[in-house]
Amino acid sequence: MKTAMAEHDDDSFGGRARDSVTGWWGRSRRFLAEVRNEMSRVTWPSQKEVYATTLVVILTSVFFGVYLWGIDLVLNGIVGWLYRTFGAA
Repeated sequence: MKTAMAEHDDDSFGGRARDSVTGWWGRSRRFLAEVRNEMSRVTWPSQKEVYATTLVVILTSVFFGVYLWGIDLVLNGIVGWLYRTFGAA
């Protein structure tokens, strides 16, 4: 029970308040150092890879745009035919 009280005393409000004021700079510096470290590990794509993947995205978008436009035309034609056939206004 004494060890629990001793641990609790170290984590008292006064210690947390002091850490929150003086530790903000330390935490910010540590965070920015970790960001710099992580950014150095990133493998950046080459210009050729960026060009190729951009082209794939554009072509895929155009393909699916045309595909969905065609499906829309077909379904619109079917619904229009159903309205004309069964006399809906």
